[in-house]
Amino acid sequence: MNILFCGDRNIVDGITIAVLSLIKNVRESLNIYVLTMDYANAKKRYHAITEKDLAGLIKTLERANSKNTLKIIDVGEEFKKEPATANLRTYFTPYCMLRLYADKLADFPEKILYLDTDVACLKDPSALYDINMDKYEMAGALDRYGSHVYRVPFGKKRYINSGVLLLNLKKIRETNLFERARKACKKYPMVMPDQSALNFCSKYKKIVSEEFNNQKEITKNTVFRHFSNTFKFFPFFKVIRIKPWDEKLLHENLNCHELDDILIEWKALKEVK
Repeated sequence: MNILFCGDRNIVDGITIAVLSLIKNVRESLNIYVLTMDYANAKKRYHAITEKDLAGLIKTLERANSKNTLKIIDVGEEFKKEPATANLRTYFTPYCMLRLYADKLADFPEKILYLDTDVACLKDPSALYDINMDKYEMAGALDRYGSHVYRVPFGKKRYINSGVLLLNLKKIRETNLFERARKACKKYPMVMPDQSALNFCSKYKKIVSEEFNNQKEITKNTVFRHFSNTFKFFPFFKVIRIKPWDEKLLHENLNCHELDDILIEWKALKEVK
């Protein structure tokens, strides 16, 4: 099973927890790909992920299955050639857009499951991964909020959340989806840059059940729990940001204990460093 993550050194904890949850629930071998780069703006400097940052996780992967692999790919040069100029100062860092450069990489799998680094796997995701994607560029669940706002075409709910995306690179290269999405990110400012660009540019996307990207709560059917930002509207508006590595908040605010064994492993790997 091919899995894709993107980010800088600040999200190593998220990648580690996500991969540990995959090791627990996926029976077949895992090929993990991490797209990264160095990046700096006027306020902050970001650093690329290195093998040293993930050394403990790599060893854990290999112990779980000798066929498991983890490959780190620097896409900084590709990003410089086509920077997302109009979206470099949004709430999201440019790292969320690195997956849009996957079509330019040689020796990259044609079918790959992209995961945000605040996603945890709770059940075997084979039912999602094994979907026949011949006709589709990507497959994902509806966005909890965006699907109500962006109803195109004809008022239909078609706006998907990009935190869990099954990608067909062969089809994407044929339709130039990522190329068109990169151009959109370069030209048009957007609240959620790459997610919106993918939704508006994609002509062949498949909507899957929310169990594959549950953005609200864990149910008995949840395969992936995506700890994305949520909103509280009453008695006053508030943005709630609780991530898988926020153990105390997971327990006290979300009453979530499903990841306790994973978090024990994660903390043990941190102590080794």
